[in-house]
Amino acid sequence: MFVKTVAFKTIRDLDLAGKRVLVRVDFNVPIKKGRISDTTRIQAALPTLRYALEKGGKLILMSHLGRPDGKVVEELRMGPVGEALSQLIGRPVRTAGDCVGPEVEQQAAGLKPGEILLLENLRFHPEEEENDPVFSKNLARLGDLYVNDAFGAAHRAHASTAGIAQHLPAAAGFLLQKELEALDRVLHNPERPYWLILGGAKVSDKIQLIDNLIDKVDGILIGGGMQYTFFVAQGIGVGNSPVEKDRLELALGLIAKTKQRGVDLKLPMDHRIAQKIEPSAPTRVTEKPGVPEGWEGVDIGPKTIEAFTQALQGARTILWNGPVGIFEIDSFSNGTRAIAQAVAQSGAVSVVGGGDTAAAVVKFGLVHRMTHVSTGGGASLEYLEGKTLPGVTALMKGRG
Repeated sequence: MFVKTVAFKTIRDLDLAGKRVLVRVDFNVPIKKGRISDTTRIQAALPTLRYALEKGGKLILMSHLGRPDGKVVEELRMGPVGEALSQLIGRPVRTAGDCVGPEVEQQAAGLKPGEILLLENLRFHPEEEENDPVFSKNLARLGDLYVNDAFGAAHRAHASTAGIAQHLPAAAGFLLQKELEALDRVLHNPERPYWLILGGAKVSDKIQLIDNLIDKVDGILIGGGMQYTFFVAQGIGVGNSPVEKDRLELALGLIAKTKQRGVDLKLPMDHRIAQKIEPSAPTRVTEKPGVPEGWEGVDIGPKTIEAFTQALQGARTILWNGPVGIFEIDSFSNGTRAIAQAVAQSGAVSVVGGGDTAAAVVKFGLVHRMTHVSTGGGASLEYLEGKTLPGVTALMKGRG
């Protein structure tokens, strides 16, 4: 059992028939030369969109794409996204020339039930990221109802995630609801033993997460670039591996804090190392913690893989945020792959943080063997840190 910490309407609470349903989606997909390499985020929104269409809604979709910094960037237009959505949802998708203005208002007003209009990139307008009240109101003019299904942008107080909810009856889509319920599950009354797996580059990126969870978890596994700061703090050399020299005291404090709380903190016992970060670089494995001069740690070693895998076998809840090695390069990916497999095989409630960790699980074909893989990197991390998300708060305070 877990405690639900947020209370707001969901799309099921709205009467959608014949209404213009303005949905904030997260279609910020990787795109190069007009080609989308990963449609995961589009697919994640499909349950909400199909439900709205089945209930007779007229869909108006809005999203950002990339970082155009308030200017029109041709390579970041939403056209290719609309084409991909049309193929996935099996019906035509019109793409508007802008996201506000008389012409777009006319297109929105002319929609029939079951039709879909995709607005142009929100961030072509600087007012979007400024949460400009006039821009929010102009967006709201396009719809009768507002649904936020963009969990990946819920930590941003932007016009399309926060401001607009003050002008229309507001509710959460299925994806946003699913994300929050999954994260609540590991935040409140998780089944134990509860293991936290942390990787990624920096200790500083994870300190608030550790502080918020240290009284809830039974053990913490540390890998990735952040491990080397812990070793240097204890006087162990790490060669050319990345180190946050201004976080050494912080690392020592975390080690002490886990001992005080009875939390089992496991650092790597060996490393896979290379002299260059490139696919063709030869690698070797150290026999103990630490990296020799002229070398850099690129992955956890086999002894560490065995120890971490064994720890996870008895887990009932696992939260994983951050790969334990440079998994994008196949020869450096063994550790992250092994951890992913161990999590999948554990039988535990498993929640995988967004960003690189989600990308790793996708790469290894293990998404469907996890309880939940978050689509919102920064948003999921901030929520797990105990922060409030503006896009969620807006739904609780919005009209309706």
